[in-house]
Amino acid sequence: MGVAPQTDLHYELAGQGPPVVLLHEGIADSRMWEPQWRTFPPQHRVVRYDMRGFGESPAATGSFSHARDLIDLLERLALGPAALVGVSMGGAVALDVTIGRPDLVSALVLVGSGLRGHEFSAESEAGWAEEEAALERGDLDAAVELNLRMWVDGPHRSPEEVDPDVRQRVGEMQRRAFELWQSGDHEATLEPLDPDWQTRLGEIRVPTLIVVGELDRPEMHEIADRLETEIPNTRRAVIEGTAHVPSMERPAEFDELVLGFLAATQEPA
Repeated sequence: MGVAPQTDLHYELAGQGPPVVLLHEGIADSRMWEPQWRTFPPQHRVVRYDMRGFGESPAATGSFSHARDLIDLLERLALGPAALVGVSMGGAVALDVTIGRPDLVSALVLVGSGLRGHEFSAESEAGWAEEEAALERGDLDAAVELNLRMWVDGPHRSPEEVDPDVRQRVGEMQRRAFELWQSGDHEATLEPLDPDWQTRLGEIRVPTLIVVGELDRPEMHEIADRLETEIPNTRRAVIEGTAHVPSMERPAEFDELVLGFLAATQEPA
């Protein structure tokens, strides 16, 4: 398992078999996939990477695109069509790429997926405003804790009800993202492949698994509803007792669900 050098994004490859790319969420980086880094490679050729502005990848500058970065990575690695497993922001990136470059995607797993243009509640908007205020005054501790409360704990649990190790690990990854943001270009602009890709969900033809944590924010359940309705050939599953990071909180259940889905939808390499 080594880090390949031919792109400026940090990524790792492991295993043999049908290709799978793991896309992290916006409160984390590729380290969130540590449990799956043990269980997926025996069955798959697996890639995990840090998106621009996260983990060991460089900070975002100018106009950039997570979707274009992923396309570049897939083409550089010559993986052929790969299954994309994306959580939250990673799910939105996976959708953008699947709609824009369907030749590169064999299956989709969307976990608490984001959806461009979805309207969030006043409570969520207030949480993001608090985060922004904390960052503006340089209080990274407060900004990290706000994100842990919103996403790792979720709206139905107190911090004391969540595995402290999961909170600590997500906190470290979120802090790293904030540090990169502080050191980078605050005017950097994220560009999708297609600014209206959310209106084209019905074009998706690959098998799709939609996963949501039972205790996740209501908006994530609303998005899952829409994805299930508009994307053909979907399955939906709920992982109980977890919010926005089910692959970390319930790795055994997550692995059984996702690996089973991939085994049923992918041809052997």
